[in-house]
Amino acid sequence: MTYENRLSELGIEMPEAPSPLGSYVPCVQAGDLLFLSGILPIKNKKLIYTGRAGKELTLKEAQTSSRQVVINALAVIKSFKGSLESIVRCVKLNGYVASADSFHDQPLVINAASDLLYDIFGEAGRHARSALGVNSLPMNAPVEIDFIFGVKPD
Repeated sequence: MTYENRLSELGIEMPEAPSPLGSYVPCVQAGDLLFLSGILPIKNKKLIYTGRAGKELTLKEAQTSSRQVVINALAVIKSFKGSLESIVRCVKLNGYVASADSFHDQPLVINAASDLLYDIFGEAGRHARSALGVNSLPMNAPVEIDFIFGVKPD
């Protein structure tokens, strides 16, 4: 079974890769590693939610945002590599959650991304990570995640 078939089984439709919002590229390959720039929870060219977890957003809305970021990350990889089949594993992710001062569940928000990666890739989806609370993110996004994926050599 391919990773794209697995996405289909999970009811996930692969979007087009989001365009960069600044002076950077969405993905760089160095050897057998892909480094993805910070990705936002954009769907149909707009953020699915805005604001901070624990203030304008519920935990569930922030988790939904985290899952959308993973879907967008896979779209970036597909656009860059032509398919998802070169992925060997997710190595690391850094998750940033725009948070109200009293919100301390950043790990639960980023768990939604981690769990989706496991659902798609199995053991190869397990990764090292950070889950950080921040005051604000670009475009008033609730979540931004950057990734490192291991890929098969070209």
